[in-house]
Amino acid sequence: MSDMQTDVKKATGISMEAIAALRMKIRGDIIQPGDPQYETARKVYNAMIDKHPALIVRCVDAADVSSAIEFGREQELDVAVRGGSHNGPGFGTVEGGLVIDLSLMRGIRVDPEERTVRVAGGAIWGDIDHATYPFGLAVPGGFISTTGVGGLTLGGGVGYLARHYGLTIDNLLSVDMVLADGCFVTADKDHNEDLFWAVRGGGGNFGIVTSFLFRANPVSTVYGGPMFWPLEAAVDLFPYWQDLILHAPDEMNGFFGFGTIPPVAPFPEKYHLQKVCLIVWCYTGPLDKAEEVFKPIRSFRQPAIDFAAPMPFPILQSLNDAMYPEGYQWYWQADFFKHYDDSAIKHLLERANALPTPLSLIHIYPVNGAAGRVGYKETPWAYRSANFIQDIIAVDPDPANNERMIKWSKDSWSALHPYSAGGAYLNFIMDEGADRVKAGYGENYDRLARIKAKYDPNNFFHINQNILPKA
Repeated sequence: MSDMQTDVKKATGISMEAIAALRMKIRGDIIQPGDPQYETARKVYNAMIDKHPALIVRCVDAADVSSAIEFGREQELDVAVRGGSHNGPGFGTVEGGLVIDLSLMRGIRVDPEERTVRVAGGAIWGDIDHATYPFGLAVPGGFISTTGVGGLTLGGGVGYLARHYGLTIDNLLSVDMVLADGCFVTADKDHNEDLFWAVRGGGGNFGIVTSFLFRANPVSTVYGGPMFWPLEAAVDLFPYWQDLILHAPDEMNGFFGFGTIPPVAPFPEKYHLQKVCLIVWCYTGPLDKAEEVFKPIRSFRQPAIDFAAPMPFPILQSLNDAMYPEGYQWYWQADFFKHYDDSAIKHLLERANALPTPLSLIHIYPVNGAAGRVGYKETPWAYRSANFIQDIIAVDPDPANNERMIKWSKDSWSALHPYSAGGAYLNFIMDEGADRVKAGYGENYDRLARIKAKYDPNNFFHINQNILPKA
């Protein structure tokens, strides 16, 4: 064995012969330690996650995915699947294992007559917005356009359009998947119905989705954007917003948040670095009625900064992209809520006053309206009776602040959790153990475990919010 072969074997535990055989099957890229692109390729969105996979396979099609799965199985490697790499706990990478990276698979095909969108497994949400907007269409996604379609969809998908058109999974029509045994299948309402049920919220536990088919909805220019108020205004403003959003028509959406004004244009200098409360609106009703709709909101408490206006939907979806690029340190905690009473609001404001860094946030996302009218057993996403998702987000570019950020995030969750509905949106939590996963699925967990046992009995796909197979 040559010195190079010995070095590779030591670094990865995989022989050069095995890698050479894999290269014969893969049309995409194979990246290993020592390659010039390895350091860039191994990094994920959350820089708090720092792992060194033995091999990264960047697939270009389903055949590549099947070959990569076969290789991981034969080499007995832990396998992580990467889409957009936004995952908070870093499940898109693995120490010493194999990363199956879908980031080269970003093709989109819109059918404007059928109002459907076929999306490759490695696409990000900005790809969908770019492709659908010229046709006056949109698929309910998230809040940042660099988020991966795969991870967001498989976990549920909460975003600006949730009250009007439901969660992302409520607009999912079909998936093409490669299973743990390398087989390629389609799952929809007529084929592999149990699998189709499971992937609509059950995460990446059942296989690798290489293609999604979504229903698209008529969305073009919306009336949206943020309004900001001094932090102390939240005492009156939060109850007002909560009541408004609980009774609003479906076309009205707006999430409530707490944050810090960044010291950059277009924010007025006198507000730079001030803690504030905010509402980011997305109104999809008739634009000629928007000013009338928002008049009582502005009259209740005049915003200190008001950016709400007509804008193309893709602009709203990408407003925060520049503020939160990849490579920052992130720590998330989350809960579902049905209602915030006075005591919960008091604790919420106390935690907002203690934001640990200028980029840290607390967001409360509405999930009532259309999202709340789906039965809790129709998909694995069990908390359809919850009205809100609370997301506690500690973020900063400097790892020196990690300990303080994590403490604030955990302390904030502990203070507010007693008022919650009991479970968590699994796309918004860290790697918090089996009990939190079970709580996230509620009564649907046992059914998911049985489907897992059918399609992945050996738990090959376990680098995720894991569901243990149970016959």
